[in-house]
Amino acid sequence: MNVLVTGGTGFIGSRLALRARADGHTVRVLAQVNTEAEERNRADLEGHGVECIDGSVADADRVRAAVAGMETIYHLAAAQHEANVGEEHFRRVNVEGTRNVLEAALAGGVRRVVHGSTIGVYGSAARGRLSEDTPPVPVNVYGRTKLEGERLALSYAERIPVAVVRISETYGPGDRRLLKLFRAIEAGTFFMIGRGHNLHQLIYVDDLVEGLLAAAVSEQAPGEVFVLAGPEVLTTRDMVEIIGSVLGRRGSRFTAPMWPFLLAAVVLENTLGRVGVQPPLHRRRLDFFRKSFYFAREKSAKRLGFEAKTDFRSGAESTVRWYREQGLLRG
Repeated sequence: MNVLVTGGTGFIGSRLALRARADGHTVRVLAQVNTEAEERNRADLEGHGVECIDGSVADADRVRAAVAGMETIYHLAAAQHEANVGEEHFRRVNVEGTRNVLEAALAGGVRRVVHGSTIGVYGSAARGRLSEDTPPVPVNVYGRTKLEGERLALSYAERIPVAVVRISETYGPGDRRLLKLFRAIEAGTFFMIGRGHNLHQLIYVDDLVEGLLAAAVSEQAPGEVFVLAGPEVLTTRDMVEIIGSVLGRRGSRFTAPMWPFLLAAVVLENTLGRVGVQPPLHRRRLDFFRKSFYFAREKSAKRLGFEAKTDFRSGAESTVRWYREQGLLRG
């Protein structure tokens, strides 16, 4: 099969593209390469026979060229962590970029589109366990525009088979988002902000890839939304203690109150952020210590036949091995 992955030089996209290539598919990725990690991922992809096209999903002409001849599309490209850009940037990528992909897929006779969304559309699990039927209440521009992109994708469902996947916090080999956490714990410099009682339901990247692949072939997937999350619900403190155990270090030595950091984040966002400077601290970065997310997994199990298997300790061990192989942890 001919497969396109947008955002394919990112953490999740590159792992998915490599897996699809290993399964014998012809794979193309459309992505912008903005970091050294993405550059390394691109070189790895090309070394495994994946075609890489430079470009943004916001460029309709580039999208049409990338979609030409494709049968399955995994749309993972997104504006996500940028803190020094306006709301229009998020809308241009997460909404209009999604429209470009869907229009090109429709014109090109694509058989299936798997639209990658985020648990960020929920806001948090303040009212209990979340499911696909829980009303989303996004609280930032990323969540709002990803929800808008979801709804746009589903509006095409009668014209093209499209499934929406809300991706939980993802970790594993290739991830650099949690690298700072692992490094701080290894160095003994990590401190907990807040009590550390908020909940996470992370998913190991290889499990997530299995779920995305299932969404591309299941006859029950088109027109539906699925949450893909891991098998365990952990507090932040649980996560830190497990990582510390894997590293042979004490997980958390000190605890600091949340409110000074939250106040500083607001001030920095309203000063540096307004003049286009990336704030060293912002509220979304504190979400790791503040927000709780835990999920029902029955729908993905029943309709996709998918169930994440990797427990956090096993996943953390694999992640540490990869970090050490890459020279990212001392070992």
